[in-house]
Amino acid sequence: QVQLVESGGGLVQPGGSLRLTCAASIARASITTMGWYRQTPGNERELVASFGRGNNINYGPNVTGRFTISRDVARKIVYLQMNSLKPEDTAVYYCNVLTNYGANLWGQGTQVTVSS
Repeated sequence: QVQLVESGGGLVQPGGSLRLTCAASIARASITTMGWYRQTPGNERELVASFGRGNNINYGPNVTGRFTISRDVARKIVYLQMNSLKPEDTAVYYCNVLTNYGANLWGQGTQVTVSS
């Protein structure tokens, strides 16, 4: 069974940092894209950052310059380093993988709360 296991969420004060980790139990060759989305109540999931086809990196709005996505390709892990966090970054963060056989996979989500 394919799994995406996320970790690293929590409560942080404004201006603080967190690092999220997602490990995929899937054949490395099956991964087309891998990255992070986030969702707040009543809203759709939005892209935070993702490795796309051809090693492109895409960042969503309002995170450029503050968030950095990185990965360990061999271990099928993707990281999201989040700096200068703001209250509006509060959300459930989801790991996402799009496979080369058309599956769109999601992790269970990890809560990030930015509050003083």
